Amino acid sequence: MNGLPLHPMLVHIPLALAALMPLAALAALGFHLARRGSRGLFLVVVVLQAILALGAVAALRSGEGEEERVEAVVPEAALEAHEEAAEVFLTAAWGALLVTLVPALWPHRRGLATLGAVASLLATTVVLLLGIRVGEAGAALVYRHGAATAYTTAPPPSDPGHRWQGKHEEEDDDD
Repeated sequence: MNGLPLHPMLVHIPLALAALMPLAALAALGFHLARRGSRGLFLVVVVLQAILALGAVAALRSGEGEEERVEAVVPEAALEAHEEAAEVFLTAAWGALLVTLVPALWPHRRGLATLGAVASLLATTVVLLLGIRVGEAGAALVYRHGAATAYTTAPPPSDPGHRWQGKHEEEDDDD
């Protein structure tokens, strides 16, 4: 590609969807309770949750692919914490997908659909909270432990006295 890691580009898909999914599940539940034809909304929730789960797979795999390069820069414990949080997030995302299927498949069975819709709201909220945990661990890798320096010519953050000469600083136009 352009020399930049793929992982930080992919993680935004499942994390952004994780932030939106409780709202989508709440809307579907609200329409269901108001008896306003919620099957379409339940299907939207399922499709979005499936995209989230597949995006989480892509993010996890891309992270595993970049692990070797980054582990030369960051503490192993921090990298493992991020990876473990991502694995839990991925498992929860697939679990939430299964839960969201219930009201989508049986919207006319009121009790089951209502239970499934409430469970979908709870499951997507759990996925959001786990997504925040993964994001925090990833941010710690980048901003606290300097993981991005594995992809730059910048000095590691442990060398505060050295001023990095970035691309724009190297070029001198003499205008």
